[in-house]
Amino acid sequence: MKLLSYKIKENHAHQIGVLKGNEVYNLNSSFGDINLIDILKLDNFKDKIQSCIGLKNSIKHNIKDIIFLPAVPHPNSFRDAYAFREHVETCRKNRGSKMVSEFEQFPVFYFSNHNSMYAHNEEIELLPDHFKCLDYELEIAIIIGKGGKNILSKDADKHIAGFCILNDLSARTLQMEEMKLNLGPAKGKDFANVLGPYIVTPEELSDKEINTQFGKKYNLKMQCYVNGELHSEGNAKNMHWTFAEIIQRASYGVELFAGDIIGSGTVGTGCLLEINGTNKKQDPNYVEKWLKDGDEITMKVDVLGSISNKILKSKNNHSILKLKK
Repeated sequence: MKLLSYKIKENHAHQIGVLKGNEVYNLNSSFGDINLIDILKLDNFKDKIQSCIGLKNSIKHNIKDIIFLPAVPHPNSFRDAYAFREHVETCRKNRGSKMVSEFEQFPVFYFSNHNSMYAHNEEIELLPDHFKCLDYELEIAIIIGKGGKNILSKDADKHIAGFCILNDLSARTLQMEEMKLNLGPAKGKDFANVLGPYIVTPEELSDKEINTQFGKKYNLKMQCYVNGELHSEGNAKNMHWTFAEIIQRASYGVELFAGDIIGSGTVGTGCLLEINGTNKKQDPNYVEKWLKDGDEITMKVDVLGSISNKILKSKNNHSILKLKK
């Protein structure tokens, strides 16, 4: 099942729907004025949605006629993890640092801005400082459907309502400066995340499952293109830490809620920082590549679909890099 948030025209109300082929069946006509998080809270929500499809009073739209909203436009929270060993190890190696042994001991994550979510096909306007080493990060994310506290990894997969693609845009100059203070990332990360195009419920990924003693992994090819050129390619099955293990860590001593978002972290080779660092080590004359004004980023993940966004530079010249004491 593919669930999405959308609207028909710019000024129309936000709607929720389920995608069947190229048709979006509106769910508000059956469930009333509720959002996607409200749907996820319902007992047996997939059965209830299925019973509404095809009813005489059903409203449906062709997918070409809708404006996508973020898969969850206003999540309760957004945690982003650090689950791919290849990405972590390569980035550290490229800057001359050894791999930290703690990576093997427990999964880590940081909190980012849950109010900075963008949708598939949405243009993203950024300030000039963001374009100083602007990067994409190729990830997948889970949406919590069933809340809980102190969830064990053996039970954690039951708490996942679905999966989607995540692009964690990163302003590397801002990020590197602030992280010298051993706190963050903050301003290097909090301005834009793309979540979409829709939520894919777990049964859609059943033939991609890889069962481990620490939860499920998924054999999903992940790709990122910039202006039609393939830049990054990896696979979700290479997550060192499963989402179940990340949920166990995240829920320790605190409540998780339906609608919380947890990202996987960047897949190996899934960002320009990693690619540039590797190429510079191989060739000192290599010219680094970063995102620039007008670039279009497209991410594709097996089963989860694709997201595309054009990046535009704002005419506002406000700079926090210049505001230093």
